[in-house]
Amino acid sequence: MTQRITPGQIKKTNRQQIYTYIYDHRKVSQQEIAYGLHLSRPTVATNLAEMEEDGLIFKNGQLDSDQIGRKAVAYSVDAVYRIAIGVELTRRQVKIIAVDLYGEKIRRVVLDIAYQNREEYYKQVCDELLAFIADLTIDDKAILGIGFAMQGLVSADGTTVTYGVILDCTGLTIDVFTQWLPYPCTFIHDPDGAALSELWSSPELTDAIYLSLSRHLGASMIIDRAIRTGKHGHSATFEHVQVRPRGELCYCGKRGCWETVCSMDALLGDSEPEPFFEAVRSREPEAVHHWQEYLRSLGKLIAGLHLLYDADFILGGHLAPFFVEEDIEILYEEIRRITPFEEAYDFILISKMPSHNITIGAALPYIRRFIEDIEEA
Repeated sequence: MTQRITPGQIKKTNRQQIYTYIYDHRKVSQQEIAYGLHLSRPTVATNLAEMEEDGLIFKNGQLDSDQIGRKAVAYSVDAVYRIAIGVELTRRQVKIIAVDLYGEKIRRVVLDIAYQNREEYYKQVCDELLAFIADLTIDDKAILGIGFAMQGLVSADGTTVTYGVILDCTGLTIDVFTQWLPYPCTFIHDPDGAALSELWSSPELTDAIYLSLSRHLGASMIIDRAIRTGKHGHSATFEHVQVRPRGELCYCGKRGCWETVCSMDALLGDSEPEPFFEAVRSREPEAVHHWQEYLRSLGKLIAGLHLLYDADFILGGHLAPFFVEEDIEILYEEIRRITPFEEAYDFILISKMPSHNITIGAALPYIRRFIEDIEEA
């Protein structure tokens, strides 16, 4: 028996479609909405009036028109009707960002708080978060939730760190934060957060491997515009593939993993990247040699992965802003040397969001859920 669609369901669908259309087009008229969604003008007008009263949208000036007569009223989404918070926890710092419904930064702070797997630490972070939110001067109900980006693998439901050797936090549960915070909270693996930011900024992106070239090497697999974590939650952990059995000790306990070869720590140790790349671009021989050796190793990593996953590769993380065209050419040369195929030089991309991508990405799932269902979020 075919189940009939109720008037209430139709009304909800129309409201969602109209809101999404305004969100996607940023600034549109009633007539454009009706034409674009094939809805009647009265239906659109009623929904616009209700959403404006609810605060979801607002009148945003007028639109120019080729038609003679009064200009059409423009409608836009209120981008701060709801906001989300992203937090990145590292060994030395806590990074916090608030983003609006378009993923745009509202406010950001970086706090020098060293990580400790102790209740005092989590309480301090929560106190800082509450102070941060208070400074936003918004209603509590505007906060959709807080995403915590962790240097470790997390469970599918975002409630538990399942592998957290870097911060020594394996088994940590989200309760350490929710006991102090009156908002929904979840964990996210930091490369996955960065990859979500990449998807957000690149609507054309479908399949890719995101490589996070930061203090630690990380990766995320994007398939059909979704992050794939795998059956056991450790998909794309290429950093722990052993390539030099007698090499440097990895934090996982094994020697010679890609982490010990292609991370920023492997390249620079505790040094900052700016002075090193100044030396590289000034053609100082030692720096140039060290950088080119690193690029050849990275090329080997990408070549092996590209034989398994014939997809785009996005270079992100702290090193991404320092890459120039010459560096990409070296990577392609190394890949060409290894692969048996005639490769088009079109699959290595530089991140579009090298700044704040992890913290923004930690917040984005809350934004996405709200946009997809404005009645439920």
